[in-house]
Amino acid sequence: MLDAVAHDMRFKDRADAGRQLAERLQRYAHRADVLVLGLPRGGVPVAYEVAQALNAPLDICLVRKLGVPDHEELALGAIASGGVRVLNADVVSGMNISASTIDAIAAKELQELQRRDRAYRGDRPPLDVRDRTVILVDDGIATGATMRAAVSVIKPQQPVRLIVAAPVVAPPIYQELSLAVDEVVSVAMPEALRAIGFWYEDFAQTSDAEVHQRLTEQS
Repeated sequence: MLDAVAHDMRFKDRADAGRQLAERLQRYAHRADVLVLGLPRGGVPVAYEVAQALNAPLDICLVRKLGVPDHEELALGAIASGGVRVLNADVVSGMNISASTIDAIAAKELQELQRRDRAYRGDRPPLDVRDRTVILVDDGIATGATMRAAVSVIKPQQPVRLIVAAPVVAPPIYQELSLAVDEVVSVAMPEALRAIGFWYEDFAQTSDAEVHQRLTEQS
C-alpha cells in the first residue's frame, strides 16, 4: 500500500512532522491493541505526537546507527538490543570498511545503547509487544539501517501487525521495508532525499532529557 506522496515541503520541526504523520495513521486511533515505539533520540518527539493523536501508549525501541569513520552521518549499519546488527553492504564494500573497524564502532555504540537504556527507562521494563499492533516511528529514513535493526528486534516478539512510520522516507527504502513489515506510512517520499535534516526547518538535536520527559508523559 503506497501511503506516501512526493513533494518539496519542509516540516517546521519534529512535533509538526509527528502531527502530520499522525493524520495518516488515524485508522489506528483509540484502539486498545496499538502501541507506538519511537527510535531515540530524534524519533521520540515524532512518536510522541503520533501516540498523543492516536491515544496510544508510547515506548522506545533502542537502536544505534553505526556511522562511517569521519562521515558519521552516513550509516554503515546499526545495532539494537539483543545483539542485533544490520549492515549496509553497499556502504561497507564501497568504502572498504574492515570487519575489525566495524567491530570497534559497534562496541563503542553498544556502550551508548546501554547508557541510553538506563537514562530513558530507569527501572521500567519495556512494554510487551506480543499480539499488539506496533507502530515503529523515526524522524526520517534514509539508508534504512536503523529501522531494519528495529524491525529485527520487534518482529520476533510476535506483534499481530507491524507498521513503520516516518515523516520522510527514501523511495527505495520504502519499497524494501514494505517487504519486511505489514505497512509503511510516510508524509513525503522525495526522489532526491539528500539528508533527513534538509526536510526540517528546525532539526535541532533531541536531548536525553526530552526523550525521558516524552516517555514519562505518554507511557
